[in-house]
Amino acid sequence: MEPSADDGARAPRAVISPSRNDPLVVTLSEGVGGPLGSHAAPGAARSALWNPELILLLLTAVAAIGGVLIKGYCRVNGWTSPTEFYATCYSDFPTLFKERGLADGVLPLFSHGSPFEYPVITSLIAGLTALAIPGTGATPARAGAYFDLNAVLAAVMWMVAVMATARANPRRPWDAALVAIAPGAILAGFINWDFWAVALLSLGLLAFARNRPVLAGIAIGLGTATKFYPALVLGVFVLLAIRTGRWRQTVALLGSALAAWAAVNLPAMVGDPKGWAFFFQYSTDRDPGFSSAYFAWNLLAERLQLAKISTPAANGLFVVGFGLCCLAIAFVALHAPRRPRVAQLAFLVVAAFVLTSKVYSPQYVLWLIPLFALARPRWRDFLIWMSAEALHWVAVWMYLGWTTSNGPVQNNIDSPYYVLAVAVHMAALAYMCSHVISDIYDPSRDPVRRSHQDDPQGGEFDGAPDVFTLPPVLEGPPRVSVSAEQS
Repeated sequence: MEPSADDGARAPRAVISPSRNDPLVVTLSEGVGGPLGSHAAPGAARSALWNPELILLLLTAVAAIGGVLIKGYCRVNGWTSPTEFYATCYSDFPTLFKERGLADGVLPLFSHGSPFEYPVITSLIAGLTALAIPGTGATPARAGAYFDLNAVLAAVMWMVAVMATARANPRRPWDAALVAIAPGAILAGFINWDFWAVALLSLGLLAFARNRPVLAGIAIGLGTATKFYPALVLGVFVLLAIRTGRWRQTVALLGSALAAWAAVNLPAMVGDPKGWAFFFQYSTDRDPGFSSAYFAWNLLAERLQLAKISTPAANGLFVVGFGLCCLAIAFVALHAPRRPRVAQLAFLVVAAFVLTSKVYSPQYVLWLIPLFALARPRWRDFLIWMSAEALHWVAVWMYLGWTTSNGPVQNNIDSPYYVLAVAVHMAALAYMCSHVISDIYDPSRDPVRRSHQDDPQGGEFDGAPDVFTLPPVLEGPPRVSVSAEQS
């Protein structure tokens, strides 16, 4: 579906209404009066108070309160095993506060001999927020206060991610509601510090959408120094630069990302080389972790008396598996008849990393939610995916309560049921990827391009003609100089 001249003139002013654009919302809106009328012009008149961004912030605040309430049993009774698993209120915040010396004043990367298995910025957040808690020792009251402080900060980062997602496509601000009230975010948002990296990557995508590649690179570089996964998105910009021949913004993005990452990491590398390297060493040496495909196989292999996957083998399988996925994504990026959007490729590469990684912690779903909201804002598919994640979320806590603490048998699930929940979560994510790929090859299915846009997050790639694409399989030389209208 290509925009007409009139469509292009109106596009910057018109806001897409979900009750017109999303099939599930259209159906559900019948209960409150039906879709927005054909003569209404959303976004043409703005209220000083009730605008999309304020409503999205309120929705996020309500969702964050719900996420904290889920932790209510542990906040009242303490984070103790196995009840923290059976009450589904486990959080790394109080656990690491007690077990990594944070309660005793340990500041990762500054207190030598106290390794911490996270990148630099996350390590500093964990240590500095611990220093802000009054009192001494790992008392239940201080652990609770530590959780509260980090939960508040995570909620702020959640709001930042929502705002950045809404502003990354001014015509579709309501797509950010997928981030604001995502069931996966409510369930897993306060397990770890992932929302900090999510917010930084979201800000990076917003800056790139506004043609500010240096700011985008700084945000993504800082995000990589918080959690590793934002670095994966850098490859997306390289692929699109190859396809369009537009390298100026991409080079600026890559250079500023490297500079920002180095500015944060170099002092830690010099001041505490072993402490800085511990994150990388830990990631390499750790056994296949909970909810990964390798861990699930090992559970089944143990019951069926088959060969298990060792740690070196899992490392090798991850490198090969993720590498093949990246090659496939590169093929799609350069082969599709029309240039894929930044968000579509970003979702695919992060999803590939999640599916092939040695561990899948429940909070990893946070990495994907804002990318999905930009890549394929469809509520039906989103809720299918979130249902699978909720099933896995419950299953992993029941399984952990049994295996780590020998909890009461009536609260446990046997390993085959846990493996089934892992398989369902992986299948649901693969299903989302298949839809994104289908949208890439058939832009008429893409909700964003159906609303007469090319690539709202694309920066200089938005509307750019192709200069290089791969030929159809087994046919002819590479296609060159394809116009924007043909692409």
